[in-house]
Amino acid sequence: MFGNFEQGTAASRRAVLLGLAGGAGLALAGPSLAYATGGTASGQGAGTAAATDDFDWDNGNAAYSVVAVQADPVMLNYFAGSDASLVIRVTTILENAWFDAIAPYHPTCIGVYSNLGRRPASEGATNRNKNIALLYASYRTFQFLLPEADAQWRAMVSSVGMDPDDDQENTTTPIGIGNLAAKGVIAGRSHDGGNQLGDVDWGPYNRQRYRDYTGFEPVNTAYELRDASKWQPRIKTNGAGLYTVQQFVTPQFKDMKPYTYDDPSVYLVKPPTDSDPHRNPRGYKQQADEVLARSANLDDLVKLKAEVFNDKFLALGESTGIAAANAGLNLDQFVQLHMATAIAGFDATIAVWYNKYHYNAVRPFSAIRHIYGDRHVTAWGGPGKGTVHNLKASQWAEYISVADHPEYPSVSTTLCEAHAQACRRFLGTDNVDLNFTFPKGSSVVEPGITPAQDLTVHFDTWTDFAHACGQARIDGGVHFPAAVEIGYEIGPQFGDLGYDFVMKHVNGNV
Repeated sequence: MFGNFEQGTAASRRAVLLGLAGGAGLALAGPSLAYATGGTASGQGAGTAAATDDFDWDNGNAAYSVVAVQADPVMLNYFAGSDASLVIRVTTILENAWFDAIAPYHPTCIGVYSNLGRRPASEGATNRNKNIALLYASYRTFQFLLPEADAQWRAMVSSVGMDPDDDQENTTTPIGIGNLAAKGVIAGRSHDGGNQLGDVDWGPYNRQRYRDYTGFEPVNTAYELRDASKWQPRIKTNGAGLYTVQQFVTPQFKDMKPYTYDDPSVYLVKPPTDSDPHRNPRGYKQQADEVLARSANLDDLVKLKAEVFNDKFLALGESTGIAAANAGLNLDQFVQLHMATAIAGFDATIAVWYNKYHYNAVRPFSAIRHIYGDRHVTAWGGPGKGTVHNLKASQWAEYISVADHPEYPSVSTTLCEAHAQACRRFLGTDNVDLNFTFPKGSSVVEPGITPAQDLTVHFDTWTDFAHACGQARIDGGVHFPAAVEIGYEIGPQFGDLGYDFVMKHVNGNV
């Protein structure tokens, strides 16, 4: 899957899980991360099997060319790129395990959930031991995150000649260190408020992973808008005759434990006054009309920007990989950058979820239908229909499928701002060279139609990237301008928090 691809092509867009697809050819950058052949893994007395000949343990990057390649097809069976809260949690826990697993081979770094000592400098002179530790930490963490896919996780380890049954735990071998690092992260995150195990306020039977325990109930039903200022669950269809009603996904994430602060209530933002038709009918209509105007003016470039930023694996994941490639980061730096962006996104998500739960704000589709009913509006008419002038407002739909949670603030905008700031701080520059290339007809929303010709979405600064992210949410029809503006405002501080947190651990100042 990673053998040969261009930056951000449609083929590689599905291969960007965990923020690892650098899209810069067969080497991320620099000799320390080059793909090479040959080499045998050494467990330093761990009794590991001989490695295959297509991964260079000394110079390669197991996170990139082993874990991502193997995990992509598995993880994408469970999570979509638009599942922001779950995507952020899963990738952060995994990347935390990487960070803690290679910390003992760094001269100063201390893990977040473990302090496994310091290995002799000679053991970190190449990437061999770090790669082995990282691989086992990934394996054990995946068993925690998605135990249903255990056979695939075992195959991931076996594919490079390692033994998935080697469960040693010690601070002297890379396998022992990797297993211990994962064990620490899993212990630290099993009962962090996210209810990953489904055991909060529940017995031992029929547990449901990430089940809500807050008692959240929507004010509105999917069939009746009782309060036009509040979130309404959307009725969604798979296009083949099956329909589902949305449920607020992971509302308990507002109570999940952050890395860099204690209480998300300190990030309570100003209320979305334009979303209250009772007190501000003019603002309510104006923001709905803005979304309709954007919908009526979609072109291929605007549509594909909306698709890029709807897919968190693509927008956040691939952008990190490309930036790492362009900067020539070594394995340690590669993991540190991913950790900084992950922590920034994780803590930003908790703060946003706190606000989403608190305000429970209406989405554009409900407001547009409330205002105009069956009257005709001018807007995008659906895949392949272009802009139409006789669309009943009650039949209007977003270009981007609306996510399963209240509207305010925009989590995508906040995540992009946090992500951009963490990258700026780590890389020391706002400059970046990001290209997401879409071949003709490769749109997810309008396959075979959009774009009419090959098209590239390009960003040359993180500032432009983050700004475009927010605007894409309005263009896509899923957010009002105020939700985006507040995301612009609050997002960067989480990038700073994430970067500072990681660098304290890198420098051993914890």
